Amino acid sequence: MKPISKYEKIRSLLTELKQPSYRYTQITDAIFKQKVGEFERMTLLPKSLREELVRTLGPRTCSIEPVKELVSSQVNKVLFALGDNERVEAVRLQYERGWKSYCISTQCGCGFGCKFCATGTLGLKRNLTADEITDQLLYFHLNGHSLDSVSFMGMGEALANPNLFDALNILTDPGLFGLGHRRLTISTIGLLPGIEKLTREFPQINLTFSLHSPFDDERSELMPINKRFPIRDVMNALDAHIRQTGRKVYIAYILLQGVNDSLEHAGAIADLLRGRGSGEHLYHVTLIPYNPTEVTPESYRTSESAHIGRFVRVLKSKDIHVTIRTQFGSDINAACGQLYRSDE
Repeated sequence: MKPISKYEKIRSLLTELKQPSYRYTQITDAIFKQKVGEFERMTLLPKSLREELVRTLGPRTCSIEPVKELVSSQVNKVLFALGDNERVEAVRLQYERGWKSYCISTQCGCGFGCKFCATGTLGLKRNLTADEITDQLLYFHLNGHSLDSVSFMGMGEALANPNLFDALNILTDPGLFGLGHRRLTISTIGLLPGIEKLTREFPQINLTFSLHSPFDDERSELMPINKRFPIRDVMNALDAHIRQTGRKVYIAYILLQGVNDSLEHAGAIADLLRGRGSGEHLYHVTLIPYNPTEVTPESYRTSESAHIGRFVRVLKSKDIHVTIRTQFGSDINAACGQLYRSDE
């Protein structure tokens, strides 16, 4: 049975205790406006209600516990302990203009086994609940950080977790986190049912497709999911997403030296994205320099900057929109593909 969120539990508890309806707003205002982290400190509430909240939900409004925090230039990585003592990581990035962006996890581990990703070496432990997903952000909120933008690019494949959509409802609920849909980004390796559901239910949320090779055989080697959902089928779903939403789709591409960074690859990416109809200008390639880890193959190396420059020039010469992702946090294993729930 799907777990219900703490916010639904609070509503049910208030109904059960025959409390007036405004109590729910008092509780959510305490959490989201006053940043109160313990139910006992919600002194507007009757003592008996506070005691019931603690008995039902525990003493803290945030259900996950930070057990370790690593800090680097512009980056904080937090390791959280879940109720069953599993671990997940979340990352806060602060840009020079003051904008704060968050990379959060949706699964403990990941079962898809992409060859270049540290998280994939763990296997899938379990899906996170909607509370465990959103509480990663609640932790930062309660500690005084603004939630400017959120990416579901942490541990796990977001669209493989059915609880994701409950989490999105919580994050966009005006009475809770109140985040605008366009401040959220879902990253996927190409799960068609999830892409189609996102298009239907959250058309304004940003979508990123992790491509990493324009050739099916090679992509299947790097990312086994390609055997189930090959590139052509995913691109057709992305075309439909663009037609229905009018929103840009991002194509993420990790550059592995001597593997997928040839100029032939660049040309093939351009060929893949051109000729897709009236929405083709809404595809945008984001190149990601590879971040090595101790648990990914030693044969994978970061492409040299001069070579990346040539790769970019090929794409631009074919009128492909392209940027290189600014890298933060690789020194604390907080960059793309490095999250590993380590206590070390």
